[in-house]
Formats: sequence, structure tokens, C-alpha cells
Amino acid sequence: MNNLNLSLLLKASRFRVIPVMVIPVVLGGLGAIVWNDTFHPILFVLTFIGSIAAHLFSNMINDLWDFRNGIDTAARETASTISTNSGFLANGTIAERTFSFLTWSLFAVALICGLILSISSGWLVLVFGGLGALIAYFYVAPPIKFGYRGKGYSEIAILLSFGILPTLGSYYVQTMQVDYQPILLSLPIGLLTTLILFNHHFLHWQSDQSAGKRTLVVVWGEKRALVFSKCLFVLSYLALILCVIVGVFPYYSLLALVTAIPFYRVYGNLKSENPSPAYLPLMGASLKATTRGGLIMMLALVVQAIFQ
Repeated sequence: MNNLNLSLLLKASRFRVIPVMVIPVVLGGLGAIVWNDTFHPILFVLTFIGSIAAHLFSNMINDLWDFRNGIDTAARETASTISTNSGFLANGTIAERTFSFLTWSLFAVALICGLILSISSGWLVLVFGGLGALIAYFYVAPPIKFGYRGKGYSEIAILLSFGILPTLGSYYVQTMQVDYQPILLSLPIGLLTTLILFNHHFLHWQSDQSAGKRTLVVVWGEKRALVFSKCLFVLSYLALILCVIVGVFPYYSLLALVTAIPFYRVYGNLKSENPSPAYLPLMGASLKATTRGGLIMMLALVVQAIFQ
């Protein structure tokens, strides 16, 4: 494809969900300011760029291997299933070779940023980045494909990749320290992001099942998986309360609890078994709660940094 443009690249990489990576990176940087009175703008910008590139790489490598493993094809052929991939490979919009080149180009950007940051802040930067890269790649790539195994591996991977690692990594780049505070700081947003990724499996669990992708929704069934989703929802907001109790977040960050109200109402509209489109509002509520809650958490730390 010769006329690949920026708009197509943004859609192929699912750029619209980039806040789930931006928020933990910003939280880590703000934590460095609040707890250590330290902030290096250039290092933060490099962390920001590298993290975004890594996230987009994760999205595209997931699409690439889902296509190669037949998941996209199964989604197109399964009635009532809603695919959450870009679909550009399955429908031939982008050639596989071009898609693969763009995917690994994003990885190269992330790697370059990581190498520069490691020179400035230390070798642990490469450890954080390397773990994230391995998780992103082997989530769907053989021989491991742990995202297909349905034993909770993928949920743990998301919590690490979109919570603990970017928050702790961003904090470490600024301070060259590893501490418990940024780990706790990452839990509310990390759990909410994990909930997004868990809930999106409801949209296409039938096609996942037919293609041999054993997510927890496939293994447990809708009823049990929906109970777990609700538990993860509660745990996400309990994590925020815990962070306030131990002093990681200021008390006014509890304003983020209001984002749970519309989210909770969506759960009330769901039955134990539902058609795939019925889960679209749940996905929307998950994304809104994460972005709005994350924004409130960030603003709370900004206020704390200004007035402490």
C-alpha cells in the first residue's frame, strides 16, 4: 500500500486508547515531584514518547498475531461477535508486510528512547522496558501465547504493562529510585485498565472460543466472568481508597470515586447472559471511568505538588 497516511496509522494502532498508557506515565512523573521534589522535563518527554510508541507497538503486534492465529477471521465469521482489533489485516486494507514494518518501527522508537534514558538514569530502565516488550510480544505470539491460556496470565500482564511498569518506570527515570509508593500509586489506574481489557473479551468470546483463544470469559463462561468483572470493578476503587489511607494520594483524589456511579449502573442493566452488543456500554463505561478517574488522580497530585 503506497498511500498509507497518518490517519490510517492512528486507526491501525488504535491510538484513541492511548490515555491508558499516558495516565500511569504522568502519575509516575508527578509522584517524583510530590515525594522527591524532582522533575527533569527532557527525560519525561523521552519517557512519554517511548511509552506511547511501546503501547502502540503492543496494540499492533496483538493485531498482527491475532490475524496470523486466525482470531480475526473467526471474528468475521462468527455471528453477533464484535471484533476489537483494527480489522485492517483481515479485510486487506493494509498488507501484512507493511503492517509488520510499521509495528516494528514503533518498537524501534521505544527502544531508542529506552537506550537514551538508560544512559541518563541507569540500566533498570531497560529492565522495565524489556519486561514490557516481552509481555506485549508473547501475549499473542508463539510459542508462549499466554493471552490464549485463560489462567489469568493476561490480566496480570495488563496490570503490569499498563499500571506498575509505566508508573514505576516513569518515577525511576526521574529519581533513579525504586520505592513502594509508585507501585501503590499504579494500582487504581492499573486495575481499571485491566478491567477494560477484561471486559472487551465479552464482545468476541464466541469467536475466541472457536479459534482456540482461551480467555477467562471462554473458560469460565459469561455468568462467572461477569461476577469477576464486578469484583475487579470494586477492587479498583478500593485500591484508590487504600492509596489515600496510606498517603500515596491526597484525600481529595477520592473525587474519582464518582466515576464509579455510571459504571455501576451499566452493570445493573446486564443479565447473566447477554448478546455481544449488550457489552458495548460496559466497554464504554470502562474506558470513561479509567480516563476520567485517571484525570482526577493526576489533577489531585498536581494540586498537592503546588500547595504542599
